[in-house]
Amino acid sequence: MKAATISELKQELLNISPTQVTELCLRLARFKKENKELLTYLLFEAHDTDAYIQSVKKEMDGEFEIINKSNVYFVKKTLRKILRITNKFIRYSSSATVETELLIYFCASVKNLGSTINNNPVINNIYQNQLKKINKAVATMHEDLQYDYLKEIKKLSE
Repeated sequence: MKAATISELKQELLNISPTQVTELCLRLARFKKENKELLTYLLFEAHDTDAYIQSVKKEMDGEFEIINKSNVYFVKKTLRKILRITNKFIRYSSSATVETELLIYFCASVKNLGSTINNNPVINNIYQNQLKKINKAVATMHEDLQYDYLKEIKKLSE
Protein backbone atom coordinates (compact mmCIF):
# COMPACT_ATOMS: atom_id res chain seq x y z
CA MET A 1 0.00 0.00 0.00
CA LYS A 2 1.36 3.38 -1.00
CA ALA A 3 0.95 6.18 1.55
CA ALA A 4 -0.80 9.37 0.46
CA THR A 5 0.97 12.71 0.45
CA ILE A 6 0.39 15.29 3.16
CA SER A 7 -1.61 17.53 0.83
CA GLU A 8 -3.85 14.62 -0.17
CA LEU A 9 -4.42 13.73 3.48
CA LYS A 10 -5.21 17.37 4.29
CA GLN A 11 -7.78 17.59 1.49
CA GLU A 12 -9.45 14.38 2.61
CA LEU A 13 -9.55 15.51 6.26
CA LEU A 14 -11.20 18.77 5.21
CA ASN A 15 -13.94 16.80 3.44
CA ILE A 16 -14.97 14.60 6.38
CA SER A 17 -17.02 15.51 9.45
CA PRO A 18 -15.43 16.54 12.78
CA THR A 19 -16.69 13.38 14.50
CA GLN A 20 -14.97 11.25 11.89
CA VAL A 21 -11.75 13.23 12.41
CA THR A 22 -12.01 12.55 16.15
CA GLU A 23 -12.52 8.84 15.51
CA LEU A 24 -9.51 8.76 13.18
CA CYS A 25 -7.31 10.50 15.77
CA LEU A 26 -8.33 8.09 18.50
CA ARG A 27 -7.75 5.11 16.24
CA LEU A 28 -4.33 6.48 15.31
CA ALA A 29 -3.46 6.95 19.00
CA ARG A 30 -4.22 3.28 19.70
CA PHE A 31 -1.53 1.97 17.39
CA LYS A 32 1.68 3.59 18.57
CA LYS A 33 2.89 4.98 21.86
CA GLU A 34 4.51 7.94 20.08
CA ASN A 35 1.20 8.87 18.43
CA LYS A 36 -0.48 8.86 21.83
CA GLU A 37 2.34 10.93 23.36
CA LEU A 38 2.15 13.47 20.54
CA LEU A 39 -1.61 13.75 20.87
CA THR A 40 -1.21 14.21 24.64
CA TYR A 41 1.31 16.97 24.05
CA LEU A 42 -0.87 18.75 21.51
CA LEU A 43 -4.02 18.57 23.63
CA PHE A 44 -2.71 19.14 27.15
CA GLU A 45 0.81 20.57 27.14
CA ALA A 46 1.33 22.66 24.00
CA HIS A 47 -0.16 25.77 25.58
CA ASP A 48 2.33 25.83 28.49
CA THR A 49 5.85 25.29 27.17
CA ASP A 50 7.53 26.17 30.48
CA ALA A 51 5.70 23.38 32.32
CA TYR A 52 6.45 21.02 29.43
CA ILE A 53 10.17 21.84 29.60
CA GLN A 54 10.18 21.31 33.37
CA SER A 55 8.45 17.93 33.08
CA VAL A 56 10.96 16.76 30.45
CA LYS A 57 13.85 17.99 32.59
CA LYS A 58 12.45 16.06 35.54
CA GLU A 59 12.31 12.91 33.40
CA MET A 60 15.89 13.54 32.24
CA ASP A 61 16.98 13.92 35.87
CA GLY A 62 15.48 10.54 36.66
CA GLU A 63 17.45 8.95 33.83
CA PHE A 64 20.71 10.68 34.83
CA GLU A 65 20.31 9.40 38.40
CA ILE A 66 20.26 5.77 37.29
CA ILE A 67 23.36 5.93 35.09
CA ASN A 68 25.64 3.00 35.82
CA LYS A 69 29.05 4.68 36.16
CA SER A 70 30.95 1.44 36.76
CA ASN A 71 31.85 1.17 33.08
CA VAL A 72 32.17 3.86 30.40
CA TYR A 73 30.23 1.63 28.00
CA PHE A 74 27.14 1.83 30.21
CA VAL A 75 27.52 5.60 30.53
CA LYS A 76 27.64 5.99 26.73
CA LYS A 77 24.68 3.70 26.25
CA THR A 78 22.56 5.54 28.84
CA LEU A 79 23.53 8.94 27.44
CA ARG A 80 22.38 7.86 24.00
CA LYS A 81 19.09 6.64 25.50
CA ILE A 82 18.53 9.95 27.31
CA LEU A 83 19.36 11.85 24.15
CA ARG A 84 16.96 9.74 22.09
CA ILE A 85 14.13 10.43 24.57
CA THR A 86 15.00 14.14 24.68
CA ASN A 87 15.00 14.42 20.89
CA LYS A 88 11.60 12.75 20.78
CA PHE A 89 10.18 15.39 23.13
CA ILE A 90 11.88 18.14 21.10
CA ARG A 91 10.26 16.77 17.95
CA TYR A 92 6.82 16.95 19.58
CA SER A 93 7.14 20.67 20.29
CA SER A 94 9.04 21.64 17.12
CA SER A 95 10.12 24.83 18.90
CA ALA A 96 13.66 26.20 18.82
CA THR A 97 13.28 27.48 22.38
CA VAL A 98 12.30 24.05 23.72
CA GLU A 99 15.12 22.43 21.76
CA THR A 100 17.67 24.88 23.09
CA GLU A 101 16.50 24.66 26.71
CA LEU A 102 16.47 20.85 26.75
CA LEU A 103 19.80 20.41 24.96
CA ILE A 104 21.50 22.96 27.22
CA TYR A 105 20.13 21.06 30.19
CA PHE A 106 21.37 17.77 28.70
CA CYS A 107 24.87 19.21 28.15
CA ALA A 108 24.98 20.68 31.65
CA SER A 109 23.97 17.31 33.11
CA VAL A 110 26.64 15.53 31.07
CA LYS A 111 29.21 18.05 32.24
CA ASN A 112 28.18 17.36 35.84
CA LEU A 113 29.00 13.68 35.37
CA GLY A 114 32.63 14.57 35.91
CA SER A 115 35.81 13.65 34.15
CA THR A 116 34.21 10.98 31.95
CA ILE A 117 33.46 13.54 29.25
CA ASN A 118 37.10 14.54 28.79
CA ASN A 119 38.52 11.04 28.96
CA ASN A 120 36.25 9.35 26.43
CA PRO A 121 36.14 10.53 22.80
CA VAL A 122 32.67 9.08 22.14
CA ILE A 123 31.08 10.92 25.06
CA ASN A 124 32.98 14.05 24.06
CA ASN A 125 31.63 13.72 20.49
CA ILE A 126 28.06 13.33 21.77
CA TYR A 127 28.57 16.46 23.85
CA GLN A 128 30.11 18.47 21.00
CA ASN A 129 27.37 17.43 18.56
CA GLN A 130 24.72 18.65 20.99
CA LEU A 131 26.54 21.98 21.30
CA LYS A 132 26.43 22.27 17.49
CA LYS A 133 22.69 21.55 17.50
CA ILE A 134 22.18 24.19 20.19
CA ASN A 135 24.10 26.79 18.18
CA LYS A 136 22.07 25.95 15.09
CA ALA A 137 18.78 26.35 16.98
CA VAL A 138 19.91 29.59 18.64
CA ALA A 139 20.82 31.07 15.26
CA THR A 140 17.13 31.01 14.28
CA MET A 141 15.99 32.96 17.36
CA HIS A 142 15.51 36.65 18.12
CA GLU A 143 18.69 38.61 18.97
CA ASP A 144 17.77 39.11 22.64
CA LEU A 145 17.19 35.40 23.15
CA GLN A 146 20.37 34.63 21.25
CA TYR A 147 22.38 36.78 23.65
CA ASP A 148 20.95 34.99 26.71
CA TYR A 149 21.49 31.52 25.29
CA LEU A 150 24.97 32.30 23.98
CA LYS A 151 26.03 33.18 27.53
CA GLU A 152 24.83 29.75 28.69
CA ILE A 153 26.54 28.03 25.76
CA LYS A 154 29.80 29.78 26.60
CA LYS A 155 29.61 28.34 30.13
CA LEU A 156 29.15 24.86 28.65
CA SER A 157 32.08 25.28 26.27
CA GLU A 158 34.54 26.12 29.04
